[in-house]
Amino acid sequence: MNDIAHNLAQVRDKISAATMRCGRASEEVTLLAVSKTKPASAVAEAIAAGQRAFGENYVQEGVDKIRHFQDEGIAGLEWHFIGPLQSNKSRLVAEHFDWCHTVDRLRIASRLSEQRPAHLPPLNILIQINISDEESKSGIALSELDALADQVVALPGVRLRGLMAIPAPVSDFERQFAVAQQMAVAFDALKLRYPAVDTLSLGMTEDMDAAIAAGSTMVRIGTAIFGARDYTKN
Repeated sequence: MNDIAHNLAQVRDKISAATMRCGRASEEVTLLAVSKTKPASAVAEAIAAGQRAFGENYVQEGVDKIRHFQDEGIAGLEWHFIGPLQSNKSRLVAEHFDWCHTVDRLRIASRLSEQRPAHLPPLNILIQINISDEESKSGIALSELDALADQVVALPGVRLRGLMAIPAPVSDFERQFAVAQQMAVAFDALKLRYPAVDTLSLGMTEDMDAAIAAGSTMVRIGTAIFGARDYTKN
């Protein structure tokens, strides 16, 4: 077993243990392997180990990988854009990715809807919440969610699937859980309004346990799978 396959197995075991502790089924939590800055060869190792959903933060890097595996004839992969999205890059996301986690304004959602090719299913999108109210983070306040969700669900080229957040890092489980619980409450309320909503993208390596305990349905794990990143290439 190679390192990436071994790491994936360990992360999956941790997800199973976390779900068991809070009385959930491990199948309720999707593992999104965050492959930003990693070469296609590393992604290929993860694919060989059974991983199918990948998260990318940089548009062109993600598109290059998507095209690479399409050219290789590898089907069944799911590509998630999880980085900040500028308007001038929205077309590439609309044309190539399956999901966008970082919608925080109507203008971006509208562009994604307009630019989504007709032969593809609607782009799955998540509204990003700035749950810790950090100036350095993208996302809207929870108080703005209802209004934006109402506008987004009316767009034909996208499908609102839920919420995403990147909480401020804290090491204490109880504090992590308290923030995650705020997201879970908002997620449950959104599900009641829109039947297609089923995804809460919340939790990374350090706060995954608390996120799962609160009700996250998708965790975003990178370094624990692929190792440390080299940002000098970006």
